Amino acid sequence: MTTQGLDGVVAASTRLSHVDGEAGQLTLAGYAVEDLAPRASFEEVARLFLNTHDLARHRAIPDAALHLLEACAAARTPPIDALRMAAGTLSLEGEADTAKAVAAFPTIIGTYWRLLHNQPPVPVRTDINHAAHFLHQLTGTEPPPETARALETYLNTVCDHGLNASTFAARVIISTHSDLISAIAGAIGALKGPLHGGAPGPALQMVFDIATPENAEPFLRAKLAAGERLMGFGHRIYRVRDPRADVLAAAAERFYNTAGDRKLYALARHVEATALRLLREYKPDRRLDTNVEFYTALLLHGLGLPVELFTPTFAAGRVLGWTAHCLEQLRDGRLIRPQSAYTGPAGLTYAKNLASMPRN
Repeated sequence: MTTQGLDGVVAASTRLSHVDGEAGQLTLAGYAVEDLAPRASFEEVARLFLNTHDLARHRAIPDAALHLLEACAAARTPPIDALRMAAGTLSLEGEADTAKAVAAFPTIIGTYWRLLHNQPPVPVRTDINHAAHFLHQLTGTEPPPETARALETYLNTVCDHGLNASTFAARVIISTHSDLISAIAGAIGALKGPLHGGAPGPALQMVFDIATPENAEPFLRAKLAAGERLMGFGHRIYRVRDPRADVLAAAAERFYNTAGDRKLYALARHVEATALRLLREYKPDRRLDTNVEFYTALLLHGLGLPVELFTPTFAAGRVLGWTAHCLEQLRDGRLIRPQSAYTGPAGLTYAKNLASMPRN
């Protein structure tokens, strides 16, 4: 029996997170995401996952990372690719501490963004929390507490999500007893794909394209009538509303009540309500609810992050889960080596004349 995409196949045991798609529940290290993400600091979540107590002292990046990022900026490399390449330099200082990538990702992302815009990198500070450090690396200014708290809630929310594609990639790589940084670099490569973490921007673009509340229904009806997908709605695992969407919806509401473009927030909520109503009308046999992409885009945009940094920011949260899964795989797992079902020809006879060989 073969299973395309490994749907339903249990490939590992983990204490880190549990996704119940039927009930719409996400558990992170024993806590419901809606309980943990809005209340805990990122450092507290890191202690739950890695038992690490000092992320701040690992924030600096090697000189080789800076030189590589300078070359990437000169070539106008996309930020997620610059992050993937620079992550590999973290192993140059010897065997990377388990907290190194988690702590250094904001430094890499912020440094690269500034270099890309002809600005000098910001010196690393160790006296502010992880989320504030991320924003400080981008802007050079310490963010207001409510802004840092909004980003922190996002990072907590996306830090782990079962055996998703990038986490599985990391576990496969580390199961060969390769090094941790190689596994994390491979995970970034998986995350950048548009079927995984590489496409949160289109949900926000749809709101921008709609532009006004009265345009929402005709715009969305036209998309549904053409058989197009509404970005930010529906999820492969969740058969009900994505619980992360609820957490980020609440975080967005708190943030936009004090900062950001309140008019954009109101428009996005109207688009969401209209989309959900029309999805029930056009697809009554399917449960298509708001997913994490919709409020990710709205929240990160409100925080001042450009679309090009959405996926790297996702990586800055998810690297915590990747690292913890790698340690778990090394401790409890074995080499991951599934079988495949062969569907090619058999019984062929080799011919010297290649022209006589069958073509696929």
